[in-house]
Amino acid sequence: MIVEKFREFGADIVLFTVALSWGATFVIVQDAIKDIPVFAFLFLRFFLSFLLMILLSLKYIKQLDKTIIKSGIFLGTLFFLGYATQTYGLVYTKSSIVAFITGLNVVIVPIVVYLLFKQRVYIFSVIGAVVAAFGLWLLTGADGIGSFGKGEFYSLLCATFFAIHIVYTAKLSKRYNIFLLVSIELLTVAMLSLFASLAVDPFTLPKEYSYPLILALVTTVLFATVYALFMQTYMQQFTTPAKTAIIFTMEPASAAVFSYFYAHEILNTTQVTGGVIMIAAMLIAEIGSYYRNRSKL
Repeated sequence: MIVEKFREFGADIVLFTVALSWGATFVIVQDAIKDIPVFAFLFLRFFLSFLLMILLSLKYIKQLDKTIIKSGIFLGTLFFLGYATQTYGLVYTKSSIVAFITGLNVVIVPIVVYLLFKQRVYIFSVIGAVVAAFGLWLLTGADGIGSFGKGEFYSLLCATFFAIHIVYTAKLSKRYNIFLLVSIELLTVAMLSLFASLAVDPFTLPKEYSYPLILALVTTVLFATVYALFMQTYMQQFTTPAKTAIIFTMEPASAAVFSYFYAHEILNTTQVTGGVIMIAAMLIAEIGSYYRNRSKL
């Protein structure tokens, strides 16, 4: 049990770096999509990531079967739908509100776990989720939610898709080869992004590749996609979906910190307080894991 406890803690640390990698590339991506439509960028990002991932997966290719393909397509579809609904949410409401509602997947995950699998969610995870949601509210400054329109609806769908993705990643990562599962997932997101780009974007492949676009592709492919998605899928074998969701609330927090240093965006006292509260939420979840594992000894 001691080994299990340290393995779970190690997985949580790696998942924290995943959240950091997503947050750190936020400003870089914002600069890139000034030169390329969103779905076109997503296609390039995920297709290049697939090419890199499949090269790493060649020695396992004989293990590829219909169940892995179906599972990868399922996870990839959920991941794409999360991105797509978030994008449409940004069309109809403020980015701070979209960020806040998307982050509510931290509260939705325990509900999904119970509804789909009837699994007990530990009280520390529930408390951590609520505390993280409050911290996220302060960080994003989303105090202007006075109505529920299209933007809020799409954002809530986004949060739900990401929550289901987290839950099923934890399940499927224990059953199948991680390299192949992630490869199929990346290809699925790439193809769905291509179809969406051809349908709504003015162009899919740019005539020129600016420095911000190249920088965004390199950083997102290497760190925010291949590294992040592979590590999420692998490490979720050793921790709970509820705690994963709490850790992932650090994405907007890390984005805010990175924006401060990279783009010189100023963080006010409320935002800093929100970030500190979100860190406290992770500590609550970790303390809960400690007592849960201790009770098994």
